[in-house]
Amino acid sequence: MVKYVLSALVIWGMVTAGSAMAQTSNQPAAPDRLPDSVGKSRPDTAYQKDLIDVFRALLDVRKSRVKEEPGRRVYFSFLPTASTIPGGGRALITSTTAGFYLGDRSTTNLSSISFSPYWNFHQRYGVPIRSNIWLRNNKWFISGDSRFLVYPQYTWGLGGNRSSNDKLLIDYNYIRLYQSLLRRIKPYLLVGVGYDIDYRINIQSEIDQNNLEKFSDYPLGTRHGQNSFSAGPTLNVLYDSRNNSLNPLPGWYINGIYRLNSPVFGSSRHWQSLYIDVRKYISLSHTRQQNKLALWAYYWTTLNQGAPYLDLPSLGWDPFNRSGRGFEQNRYRGRGLIDVEAEYRRDITRNGLVGFVLFANANSVTEPVTGRYRYLHPAAGAGLRLKFNKGSNTNIGFDFARSKDHSTYGLSIGEAF
Repeated sequence: MVKYVLSALVIWGMVTAGSAMAQTSNQPAAPDRLPDSVGKSRPDTAYQKDLIDVFRALLDVRKSRVKEEPGRRVYFSFLPTASTIPGGGRALITSTTAGFYLGDRSTTNLSSISFSPYWNFHQRYGVPIRSNIWLRNNKWFISGDSRFLVYPQYTWGLGGNRSSNDKLLIDYNYIRLYQSLLRRIKPYLLVGVGYDIDYRINIQSEIDQNNLEKFSDYPLGTRHGQNSFSAGPTLNVLYDSRNNSLNPLPGWYINGIYRLNSPVFGSSRHWQSLYIDVRKYISLSHTRQQNKLALWAYYWTTLNQGAPYLDLPSLGWDPFNRSGRGFEQNRYRGRGLIDVEAEYRRDITRNGLVGFVLFANANSVTEPVTGRYRYLHPAAGAGLRLKFNKGSNTNIGFDFARSKDHSTYGLSIGEAF
């Protein structure tokens, strides 16, 4: 069954890329904006209502008292919440997102910066900062991902046939520094370079000193107390006809990243990886209310045998940590990983304040001995959406998902993909 799913994924990816590039060739070379055949370049917010409007009404704040800002370019969203963390327990998480324009809205995509620190009132905490910056007229795109994390997490070893109870708790400190710069060469199409660093410090298992190496049957990056340092340049190709990554309008997103880790660039080991991400957003009606189908598939693989254990492709460790709702992060790991997801998004109220989503996903990883994709793992779920800021079209999401052995729930700012 898995081979048929993988074949369908490859065919869909090829059709997606060809169709998207064909759309590019048919568009004029002037400003980057969504063509009329795809959808309006910016949503009409005059009829919409968000939580800010609700709070104003509850507090009896009249519009005449609020300073009008017709040229406003920055929109903030803030969400404090409590959530479970890997290894058990709960943590206080505050998620702040700023959406802003660095150019004319008709020719420049919405940029965003998110800051989501968490703390469990003991010794576990994290400070992640992510940024997607579009300069004027989308001529340059700057992407950043910086994290300092102190937390335990479970690992289930390699392959797709490990029992959900067959897991090991490991602990380490993690520093991530990713930065890339891309230049537009055609409408929607950008190419560029970057530099990625993954530094894991003092990797330890919960039982004995050699337990992780024995448990995973993998010799690289699994010794007790070992540090794992991977660093190297990336080559990036991006096709993006969306204009809002927080809540994408109909369009395409295709991203390819080749990474070369080598001692020449500071890495402890020589290894290479490839990540290909394809997304399509389809509007199902021409009304003002959202009625949309979102599709997502990504392929992530190492290209040689030198990758440390914790750098191997793993579910939930995609660049935005959004894949695999219904599974625990790290549940499946291998030298290769394929994940496919679909989500239906629909407004409930006519003013867009309340909406819902229905979603499903499936993933497969390579087996450690054969290197084949043998097992398919599905999950499904539903969620509620509340419009937090209509200016940036930002939603607060409440999602519940279920897989065979696990269920997840969570709150988030912005869509999963």
